[in-house]
Amino acid sequence: MGTKKNKILLTGGAGYIGSHTIIELLGDDSFEVVSIDNYSNSDAATYDRIKKITGREVKFHECDLCDEQKLRRIFSEEKNIAGVIHFAALKSVPESVEKPELYYHNNIDSLENLLRCCADFGVHHFIFSSSCSVYGNIDQLPVNENSPLAKPESPYADTKLKGENMLREFTEKHPGFHAIALRYFNPVGAHLSGLIGELPRNRPNNLFPVITQTAAGKMKEIVVFGKDYPTRDGTCIRDYIHVSDIARAHVLALKKIMSENDKPGYDVMNLGSGEGVTVYEALQTFEKETGVRPNYRFGERRAGDVVAIYSDSSKALKELGWKPVHSLADMVNSAWKWQLHLEEKN
Repeated sequence: MGTKKNKILLTGGAGYIGSHTIIELLGDDSFEVVSIDNYSNSDAATYDRIKKITGREVKFHECDLCDEQKLRRIFSEEKNIAGVIHFAALKSVPESVEKPELYYHNNIDSLENLLRCCADFGVHHFIFSSSCSVYGNIDQLPVNENSPLAKPESPYADTKLKGENMLREFTEKHPGFHAIALRYFNPVGAHLSGLIGELPRNRPNNLFPVITQTAAGKMKEIVVFGKDYPTRDGTCIRDYIHVSDIARAHVLALKKIMSENDKPGYDVMNLGSGEGVTVYEALQTFEKETGVRPNYRFGERRAGDVVAIYSDSSKALKELGWKPVHSLADMVNSAWKWQLHLEEKN
């Protein structure tokens, strides 16, 4: 008989980071994965791509986490869920500025329903997909987990901060529950196979898919929002990190809390490269690595954007043994390989 596998419920599994995390989980024989997604910004065909890469099927349910009755039926049907990794959320900063009520409803209500199900069905391990946006505009760089939290710059950021607070309070009220919120910086790139990557249903807001789609002729131009920030070239500074590095951290965090049943509680950890890259530097690296110069222009600053942020991730190294292994060149080349795969397929 084989070793009993731990069943992990992963929300938003057809999405960008969720799908890469499924690949990491399936590479470990101790896990089986059940995915939930409502496909609001993803595609069920993602599971076929995962099977091509891993050779393993993924069991999945279509469900909006705001539908608590349907979610409870899934928990009841699946039984013996060992842990939850929660990705499913709306994540566009500009859209959240335009539609704050949508973001508060979707991101907060879904987490509340999920935690209630965890309590009722005896699930004690929870990894929460948070964001560096909870730090707001901050003077102290690099950012570590003890950095003061400034006022969130967008409703999206506020939903992540409120989600963290909910999770911490839930953990305090439920002895035996163990949770980690992973505050990651800017996940980019694609699986090195080029078979899976970021695939927004709507017009992308994140920099790398905007770059690759523009370079491929799918979009007319890139608008660099602001060139008068107090940075080395006037554009915003971000901490870009390869999506597979982010995915691997979720598996390490899950293993940590599942091995520490005698140490329940709540913790937060940053996931970043520790280096700040400007938007203009990212564009230059893309051109250098691919030989393609995407069309871009400078525009006005965008509401909700912070000036500069990058991470001190030494806690993740100490607690999880995690550090990123992929370079900015890897991020650029894998993202472009994924884009070329999509072009070939179409």
